[in-house]
Amino acid sequence: MPEILNEEPGQKLKRARERLKLRYRDVAEASRKLATRHKNPEYYVALSRLSDIENRGTVPSIYRLYSLCAIYRQNFEEVISWYGVRLMEVAADAARIALAETHTVEIDAKENGAISIPTIPDSSIDLQKTTFLNRYVREWGRLPLEMLANMDLKQSKYGFIGSDDWSMYPILAPGSLVQIDETKRKVSSGGWIYEFERPIYFLEHRGGFECCWCSLTDGYLILQPHASSQLPSRYFRYPEEIEVIGQVIAVAMRLDQGKRRRTHF
Repeated sequence: MPEILNEEPGQKLKRARERLKLRYRDVAEASRKLATRHKNPEYYVALSRLSDIENRGTVPSIYRLYSLCAIYRQNFEEVISWYGVRLMEVAADAARIALAETHTVEIDAKENGAISIPTIPDSSIDLQKTTFLNRYVREWGRLPLEMLANMDLKQSKYGFIGSDDWSMYPILAPGSLVQIDETKRKVSSGGWIYEFERPIYFLEHRGGFECCWCSLTDGYLILQPHASSQLPSRYFRYPEEIEVIGQVIAVAMRLDQGKRRRTHF
């Protein structure tokens, strides 16, 4: 049966049920088994509730929606998008919300996730040259998958520098998104010439997260902010009091924070 444009979510669920020739009673009984299996009555979809979902626009709870997806063999992410919730946009929406504290991003890329992108000419973008992307973003809505080729999502985590965290400015501005390589946890003691070459580490302790330069001495991990921040160094017993999550290997940040910093202090 062809997809009906602008069809209500409840009607889509109804069609999925009818394709499988399931009666209301069949769905109720199947959901009862799921409720028993998960030891949670919220998974149960009563006959009257199923009728309301299909015909009155009632929005099912996440538990009942899960049951319906399991019973109808439907993809949960797709079905929840019928109700206007797009799970693929969680990371993008998180990036739009500024938080004062520096933190990790517990939103992982899907190993088998698919990204819809348009067919592009081979000469459309030369990644070896500086490129203005506004035109591409406006036309396609998303960047080409080719631009993610150098990102090792399995080896990396991501973190946001808090909107009030000026400890590594101007190298890392507040609100920056950083890529963290969890395989690089050993604190380096040298090997750099310029400050931009010095490794920056993302760390966690009981009070939260930090992102800064570090050094190890006499069993203490010393957190060393950028001199421009005018913040003092901090000492933690290592590894008892602090953990090195990994080394920052990439950053996306704004370059217009200087004026805001002068206003901030």
